[in-house]
Amino acid sequence: MSSRGRMLNTGSGPSFMPVDIKHPDYVCLLEPNTAFWSLVKKDALAQTLQDETFIAAYMAKAKVFADEMANLRFGLGLSAVYVNPTARCNLNCTYCYIPEDMRQRGARMSAENLHKAMEILKDYFKSKLPQGRIPQIIFHGAEPMLESKIVFSAIETYKDDFRFGIQTNGTMLDSTAVEFIKNAGIGIGLSLDASNAAIADSTRKTWQGESVFAKTLAAMELLQGYEGMNVICTVTKENMAQLEETVNFFHNNKVSTIMLNMIRCTQPASRTIKPVDDEVFPYFEKAIRRTQQLYHETGHKVVVANFANILISILAPTARRLMCDISPCGGGRVFFALGPEGGMYPCSEFIGLEEFCGGNLFHDDIDDVLSSKAFRMVTGRQVEDISPCRQCAIRHFCGAPCPAEAYTMNGGMDKTGAFCEFYEEQVRLAFRIIAEEAENDFLWDGWDKGTTILFDAGQL
Repeated sequence: MSSRGRMLNTGSGPSFMPVDIKHPDYVCLLEPNTAFWSLVKKDALAQTLQDETFIAAYMAKAKVFADEMANLRFGLGLSAVYVNPTARCNLNCTYCYIPEDMRQRGARMSAENLHKAMEILKDYFKSKLPQGRIPQIIFHGAEPMLESKIVFSAIETYKDDFRFGIQTNGTMLDSTAVEFIKNAGIGIGLSLDASNAAIADSTRKTWQGESVFAKTLAAMELLQGYEGMNVICTVTKENMAQLEETVNFFHNNKVSTIMLNMIRCTQPASRTIKPVDDEVFPYFEKAIRRTQQLYHETGHKVVVANFANILISILAPTARRLMCDISPCGGGRVFFALGPEGGMYPCSEFIGLEEFCGGNLFHDDIDDVLSSKAFRMVTGRQVEDISPCRQCAIRHFCGAPCPAEAYTMNGGMDKTGAFCEFYEEQVRLAFRIIAEEAENDFLWDGWDKGTTILFDAGQL
């Protein structure tokens, strides 16, 4: 008779791992393959490990958990495209992932080709997505507002066919552009790295070395109160000590959603301002905790979207909104990036790395490109093939980002990215907040709408 799986970590029983979350009272008991977890009082850990009722309850739902995780990792289809209407930018940011020569002299997409691209994508999604589901187009960069005329024309023409977003440095937004964005209900992301010009300008300025802080701030003020706005703060060793102050600044400017994104180290220049994991994390945690304090004091919530996504990946894995912290990541399977000449890349981070161009939208079949060697290099990257990820209990909450970093910085797709220990600590912080029953202080209101509780250990 084979093992009935009645006990942990032997036979066909589930493999549960205790994980220290640096909480005074709780430890996390985690089944890594399905990302199932339970917070257990430290003095009750031994009892829980022998609790046949708990184990049987998990085993009864284990297949559901496994199927849910498998679908998230391998079952989702294409639903978004990052369209880069130009490779050029009016800024020379130290950490940009697009090579400098492309940002100075790169290609620009014509109005005719942009509309041609939109038609191809419209027809493709219509044949693939369920009726009523609308795909997303995000105008990305370099700086898409260098081509604002053709971008706005495309949005107006295809407003019934796509949901639109724009990621911009904000320096080229005026009141007319902002009015169009608001009226069209476009999601708009700005980039601003600090609450003062001296720090922000250390990594973001014009090719002539001039400050753009005031221009981006003016755009943020024009968009103040607009629900579709978010602001990205790229975290470097130059601004990490000011993250708490930066949160205060965004709160005072009535921004509701921000990102405190670790710098991407795809290009060598980025690595010169990369913060050290255990030095940057305490600043990051203080900033996260500050959002809670401000919410309790004022009632205005500033959601740090990248951290909120980690919380959601623990609480309700399939409800997560970002696809960088799952393996394989969303690049090349849930979204792809379109270059100005029609080149198709798994993600914008790969633009400039020609070995990751899987084909051309104007000449090649989209499904053929999605299955190309260039795309499969990214979509085939799994935590099970990476050390130490393969034995890491939190691997499905972190996802070992980012494949572009792993490839260019560390030498291959089977390597970790730039911030392994930082992401590990971020997951511990998320579990501590859950142990405090404070997760809703850090999440969007109504984040759990449509979710279902599959397992509640408190009801056993």
